[in-house]
Amino acid sequence: MNIIRGTPGFWIVIVGWFALIASFSGAVLAQTVRLELHPLPTTTLSDSEFLSGTKEGKPTIVAGELRLPRAGSDRLPAVLLVHGSGGVGAREAGWADHLNKLGIATFTLDSFTGRGITTVGENQALLGQVAMIIDAYRALDLLAKHPRIDPARIAIMGFSRGGRVALYSSLKRFRRMHGPAGVEFAAYLPFYANCGTTYIDDIEISDRPMRLFHGTADDYNPLAPCRAYVERLRAAGKDAQLIEYPGAHHVFDNPMGGHPRHSPRSQTVRHCALQESPLGQIINSKTSQPFTYDDPCVERGVTMGFNAEAHAQAIGDVTEFLRVTFKLK
Repeated sequence: MNIIRGTPGFWIVIVGWFALIASFSGAVLAQTVRLELHPLPTTTLSDSEFLSGTKEGKPTIVAGELRLPRAGSDRLPAVLLVHGSGGVGAREAGWADHLNKLGIATFTLDSFTGRGITTVGENQALLGQVAMIIDAYRALDLLAKHPRIDPARIAIMGFSRGGRVALYSSLKRFRRMHGPAGVEFAAYLPFYANCGTTYIDDIEISDRPMRLFHGTADDYNPLAPCRAYVERLRAAGKDAQLIEYPGAHHVFDNPMGGHPRHSPRSQTVRHCALQESPLGQIINSKTSQPFTYDDPCVERGVTMGFNAEAHAQAIGDVTEFLRVTFKLK
């Protein structure tokens, strides 16, 4: 159904109330009573290594910022926030602030800095498309062991490239190969994800709920493949819904993004139909040739920008979904 609407031993800990910091950062930390910066040991795999089940590649340490919205000893629900091609920015900080106001802890994952990457917008080949799923699973394991986090109430929310992480981290096959034992995400919230790759067994996803959020005017990651994927998931009995925002472009939920504008150098695979065949190899479905970013289907030039109405609606949609999923008071 589519809904259409208008490492513990190395913690670096900063403790306290953030009234002064809030005045400096535009009140982004207003709801945070404790902030922890966690180094996160992970590994860097190519897409073929990830899909083939390789366990370890180049050792890497990334990082994440945990914000706890209230003091005490009770266990809190949490949302893992996964950035897009431009890295962590105002969008992730804004969502963290909103979720903290609801009493939800947030863990903002930075998959780029530890790898020496600033942005992949103009060169997506700098990091495999599914490589960050490893980071997300490592973050899930860390959060599930944290004394203030409820391991049964950890959701993942990602944006663009991070939306792809939030979308496909749900695959049972990927979780078996790379996920932590005994814990899984309680919900999946991909924002404007690329749904244009068909993976082997990709309808075998978690039984936990999934909600996709997408603008109808998105020319970076078009809406149509996500509609088709959600239809396949729902036909398989999965709790998946696509929520569409009329007229909204890519990155519609970032107030700092300004009015929609053309980004002439950004790479997009909007006209690429990709599939995993054979196991571990991504091919262009039309040519049956292995896919690379030199493929003729890869283009440059996309539109990105803020949409106030869609942003407000998305905040309401996410809030209601998490209130029900996390059983918030």
